[in-house]
Amino acid sequence: MNQANVNHEKKRLDNPPKTIEFKIQRREKLGAEARWEVFEIPYRRNLNVISALMEIRKNPVTKDGRKTTPPVWDMSCLEQVCGICTMVINGRVRQSCSALVDDLLVASGGNTITLEPMSKFPNVRDLKVDRSKMFDHLKQVHAWIELDGTYDLGPGPQLSNEIAQERYAYSRCMTCGCCLEACPQYHDDNYIGPQAIAQARLFNMHPVGRITIEERLDGLMGEDGITSCGNAQNCVQVCPMSLPLTRAIYETNRDITVNALFGWLKK
Repeated sequence: MNQANVNHEKKRLDNPPKTIEFKIQRREKLGAEARWEVFEIPYRRNLNVISALMEIRKNPVTKDGRKTTPPVWDMSCLEQVCGICTMVINGRVRQSCSALVDDLLVASGGNTITLEPMSKFPNVRDLKVDRSKMFDHLKQVHAWIELDGTYDLGPGPQLSNEIAQERYAYSRCMTCGCCLEACPQYHDDNYIGPQAIAQARLFNMHPVGRITIEERLDGLMGEDGITSCGNAQNCVQVCPMSLPLTRAIYETNRDITVNALFGWLKK
């Protein structure tokens, strides 16, 4: 951050607005027409978006004095672990629990914060969406390791530090949907998305998981599979856990190609 930005940030925090406006996109139910409502709350330092929404919920009256229903959204851990509170904040998808109001005001230079639901999932109501298809994608790529079977599991597998570090990065995925919201190729179930691909990579890298690698690769070879990736790389820009998603796509695509070319030799 250059000196001008530092000075601007200091000036903004030293002279905060008296009130904050929240422009919220609302919808009564799935399929209903969307509308906008603006709420105003007193400024307070160290608020996050969740805290602000809870203030609005206490007294759901719009800026123009009209009483309305409390805004609806999802939240759980409030520690950027569960991923359920994801929404589009000032045009950028992110977790509302870790989105600090002070930072948003500094970045925008105003006192208005815009909240919208993610657009790539069915909008249940207001800021709440149904992310069920993300979990369907995990089923499609068999994103788990079979512990019951006819094969001998043997002793616990040994992993190199490099593989362990990469697998740990993928294991931090919280199924929040940020990568899918930002991906221009992900819409209308035409592309499975980077989240499921990364989880397939996670289990394909495990010695026991490799026993069922073909099931995962087969789940990525359909019309909605990995070939629909357009390499926009938006996913790595918005991932809150900094997952190496583009690496997962590249490595998994290589595994699919090798399996397609030489897999018949195993049969």
